Amino acid sequence: MDLRREALQKWINNLFAADIRGELETVSGDASFRRYFRQPLHNGSVIAVDAPPEKENSEPFVRIARQWHARGVKVPGVLHVDMGQGFMALEDFGNDMLLPALNEKSVDALYAQAIDQLIHLQLQPAENLPHYDAALLDREMALFPEWFVGKHLQLTLSPAEQSVLQDTFTMLRETALGQPQVIVHRDYHSRNLMLLENQFGIIDFQDAVVGPFTYDLVSLLKDCYIQWPQENVNAWATQYFAKARAAGLIGAIADEQCQLWFDWMGLQRHIKVAGIFARLYYRDGKAGYLKDIPLTLHYIMQVCEAYPALAGFEQLMRNRILPAFEALQK
Repeated sequence: MDLRREALQKWINNLFAADIRGELETVSGDASFRRYFRQPLHNGSVIAVDAPPEKENSEPFVRIARQWHARGVKVPGVLHVDMGQGFMALEDFGNDMLLPALNEKSVDALYAQAIDQLIHLQLQPAENLPHYDAALLDREMALFPEWFVGKHLQLTLSPAEQSVLQDTFTMLRETALGQPQVIVHRDYHSRNLMLLENQFGIIDFQDAVVGPFTYDLVSLLKDCYIQWPQENVNAWATQYFAKARAAGLIGAIADEQCQLWFDWMGLQRHIKVAGIFARLYYRDGKAGYLKDIPLTLHYIMQVCEAYPALAGFEQLMRNRILPAFEALQK
């Protein structure tokens, strides 16, 4: 018996009463403990969310959704909330994610639209959002040695190798903190942008912070679920830099500096993500993310090879970490 689903159904039935048509339909879970269902109505549908309060804090999602929605950011309207039970009823953005719509013919126009919406988001006032500070950056990168290197690869790094890792993390942290700071969605990619009639619906924003301006751009252009040629990625990034400059977000900072920030921010993100994907498997039993680790490692090596300052980390990856990973794939 799925007692929480039954309780959610009862809650939705009470809210929408005579408008209810049928029962809850499973939409998806995600990397958290939240579950999403669609409730058909005689007049459309709503998304019913099950977010167990002992495991998920829904307050940030509700607060951010209401603030951004009021300012014209295309996030789902919050229709009803029961914090005690961990239930929400949200505006339904449908099933059409950006990811399946991306192909060589469509990608330029779709990414241009996604970049325009990102800049609109970044221009909003950052009310009551935590900062992407040194402690958070460090906690994220620490997931890599703990869950990916230690748990997944079963590697024990020598003191010298641990020193290389920490020196790299220090450089990445300081580079991130030195960037212009804006609203950061933290997962602005093709699975969290929904195709609507004239724009994208933005979902999964509850972890938003104030942080480096390149972070969401990296999430979009170096997506962990789809890869594009490096020259395309750089061209789209340059287009964003020009638009961000015109919008007053980054002043007169040169493209070369912006590109370095973009690349190093991507390295920080993909180091973190490799750790998260391993943790999702070992801690949460979600094996599906393991197949996305090779692309994150590709992105890591791509940046390491481009910057001499990262040579120590590149050698650690090439000599210890990649061989251990490749041995697991056999």
